[in-house]
Amino acid sequence: MDEVPPFQRARRPEQRELRRQEILDAAEALLAVGLYSGASAEEISLRELARQLDVSKTHIVRYFESREGVFLELLNRMRLAWLEAAATEWPAPPCSPDAVMQSLADTLAARPVLSQLWSLLPSVLERNVSVETVRAYKFTDLAHRTVLAGLIRERVPALTAEDALLLTEHIVIGLVGLWPFSTPPPAVIEATADPRLGRSRVDFAARYGELLQVMLAGLTARGWRTATP
Repeated sequence: MDEVPPFQRARRPEQRELRRQEILDAAEALLAVGLYSGASAEEISLRELARQLDVSKTHIVRYFESREGVFLELLNRMRLAWLEAAATEWPAPPCSPDAVMQSLADTLAARPVLSQLWSLLPSVLERNVSVETVRAYKFTDLAHRTVLAGLIRERVPALTAEDALLLTEHIVIGLVGLWPFSTPPPAVIEATADPRLGRSRVDFAARYGELLQVMLAGLTARGWRTATP
C-alpha cells in the first residue's frame, strides 16, 4: 500500500483507507491514554483527535462524519480483532461452558479500550451520526455477533443457534450495564474503600463471568426443556 505524505489529500481508494486507519490508530491511542489518566472517551473531542494527528478537524470529517463515527468504526475494528483472537485465547472444545463464559469475560477485561467503547454504544456512540452510519454499524454488529454465537456454540453445543444469538445480545447489554460500575470515578473509589461497602466494588472480569454463566445456564436449560417431548 502506498504511503501518503502528511497533509496531502488521499485520492486513491488505498490511500483513503490508509488515512482512515491512521485516524483510528490515533483515536485508539488517545483512548488508551485516557483510561490510565481517568479520562473517558466522552471527553475526547474531534479537536483533540485532530491535534493528535496534527491536522485540522476538516481533515477527519473527510473520512468520518463525526467523533462518534470514528469511535463506531474503531469499535468495529477492535471487536473483530477480539473475535479473531478467540481461537487461541478461549479454551478449545470440548470444554466447560462456565470456562467459555469466563474466558469471554477475561478477554474483554484485558481489552479495556474495547470494553469502554462498547459500553458507550447506546449513550454516546449512536448519537450525532446519520441514519446511514447507524444502519451500517448495526449490520456489522449483527455479523460480528453471528460469529460470536458460532464460537460459543462450537464450545457449548447444547445451546441452540437461536439462543446463541440471543445470548450475544445479553452479552452486550450486560457489558453496557456493568462496565461503568467497574470503572468508577475517584470519589466512588474512595467512598467504597470502606470495608462495609465491599460489595459495591465491582471486579469486572469476575462479576461479568458470573453474569454470563447464569445467562448461559438459563438459555441452555430452556433449550433442553423445549427439546424434551
